[in-house]
Amino acid sequence: MPTSTPTKTVTLADLCTELKIKPREARMMLRLAVSQKGEYPALTEEHVPRQPWQWAKGSKALTEAKKALTAHQNA
Repeated sequence: MPTSTPTKTVTLADLCTELKIKPREARMMLRLAVSQKGEYPALTEEHVPRQPWQWAKGSKALTEAKKALTAHQNA
């Protein structure tokens, strides 16, 4: 019987806890980032409207989500 390693999923709540920001603010920042396809191509490609914000651990989209949240947080 083959064993598959389940992919660890990182949720918006996980990121909010890690970055110490409110979920509502994070969602607004991510929506803005998704509209900027040139700057966040993987995030834009992976996001499905009306679905929870979540990413595979270690994915490029997760890296871009963190970048978007910290860039707007420091602005």
